Amino acid sequence: MNTPIQKSISQQRHALGKLVRPILGRIAEACAKVWPDRQAINLELMHLVPDLPYCAYIYALGTDGIQISDNINVNGNYPEHFGRDRSGRPYLNTLYPAVDYCLSEAYISLLSARPSITAIQLVKREGKVIGLLGADFDLRDLPLTQQLYDEPDQWRQMKGDPSIRGLLFQQTRVKSVLDSHIDEVMSISEELMAQRGVFHGKLHFSSSRATLWLVDDPYRYRILEVEELIDPDICLAYPVRPYPENAALPQGEIKQILEGFKKLRLADETIYLRSGSINIFNGLIGLNFSCDGSHYIPWDDFLDPSNAFWSGAIASTNRPDKDS
Repeated sequence: MNTPIQKSISQQRHALGKLVRPILGRIAEACAKVWPDRQAINLELMHLVPDLPYCAYIYALGTDGIQISDNINVNGNYPEHFGRDRSGRPYLNTLYPAVDYCLSEAYISLLSARPSITAIQLVKREGKVIGLLGADFDLRDLPLTQQLYDEPDQWRQMKGDPSIRGLLFQQTRVKSVLDSHIDEVMSISEELMAQRGVFHGKLHFSSSRATLWLVDDPYRYRILEVEELIDPDICLAYPVRPYPENAALPQGEIKQILEGFKKLRLADETIYLRSGSINIFNGLIGLNFSCDGSHYIPWDDFLDPSNAFWSGAIASTNRPDKDS
């Protein structure tokens, strides 16, 4: 599946390869002239590594994956790595000798214990492969990895614990304290989200609580128990804030979405809503059902009266076929 996050990763890998591949090729040509002399290779690598941006280490390997140079970076050389067997490392498992250059998948570095990536370049003399160059990059150092990918806005369904699904029809909804006061909870939740700076709210119906994130303090969430959720005085603890102009969810739709949560909670005694969340900035509605299935739905899809939730077929928590 070519998901948005996979596309973002692919684009960044392509950009990194475009940056380092020609430089590694030139370094390999220089090293080929002195191969396999350890000291001469070290000198070439020390001379040329400043041309390779963001490189944590560069090193030379024999065709057997045994290191024949020191580790080299712009700060110096590290002779303790000479003779190291790298043949079993993930960046060598799928390359040699299929292509001249390859950028590995990300892996956890044995040296730094951090996510890293390695570029491998074959070293040739008169058309014959005589060795390899490896260049390690710490993902933390790469400016290319600092761009945040955009979360997709389509309907997504995720199946939950199979053991819960297998026992689904042996259970029934137990009325929670929140269920007994659901109208009060919905009214106060609407006030907090529409008027008092809560941009992400999640109602846990079965455990009678809510978790809230505020625009004034987005890095910490608040937990409200049911006694607070049914007390209008709780609104005094959250100052009035203008509804964000960049919110994807229209302010006036919050009440209708909460009413949808109520319907999904109470409509069936076997398959029912356990928790529901609203995020006004990405406009996504999160639903978790008693079968442990989860959905993330754009707000307008959620309110569409033709979808399976409102057709009376609440027992079906599968995403409707877009072509139907």
